[in-house]
Amino acid sequence: METTNIILAVFVVISAIALCIQAGMLYGIFKSARATEEHMKRVIPKVELMLPKVEALVVSSTAAVDLSRRQIEEITTKASDILDVTRLQLARIDGVLEDASARAHVQLAHAEMVIDDTMSRAQETVAVVQNGIMTPLREIQGVAAGVRTAIFYLMRGGRPSPAQATADEEMFI
Repeated sequence: METTNIILAVFVVISAIALCIQAGMLYGIFKSARATEEHMKRVIPKVELMLPKVEALVVSSTAAVDLSRRQIEEITTKASDILDVTRLQLARIDGVLEDASARAHVQLAHAEMVIDDTMSRAQETVAVVQNGIMTPLREIQGVAAGVRTAIFYLMRGGRPSPAQATADEEMFI
């Protein structure tokens, strides 16, 4: 039983030491609370002096926020109206561009038909000129060359010399 008493005594001593440590810590907390209280006593008057200024600042901030909110709502409304007008204008412009594009395609097709008609008429005109003017001119030129050759032949008189006859024959060869 003596060991039990010794163990109990050791635990009582340990408990007493723990209680002393706790008492010391409690005293430290007490001193810290007092220091904080003293510091708060010095700060509270300054805070109380600033309280009306803070309240005025809150009121003016609230007014500024309300004013800003209204202005933002107005700007948003105007921007929405501008976007609606822009959409309408873009729809109109799109219609005009589609109409202009369709008209341009029609005009280009018409111009192409006119050019094709003009080209066919020009070809017909060239063919008529070819057959009506150029062919008779060539025939006349051929007849004139024949007449000229006949006149030169008749003017030359007599038979050609063998040297000239050989030269003429070489030309045909």
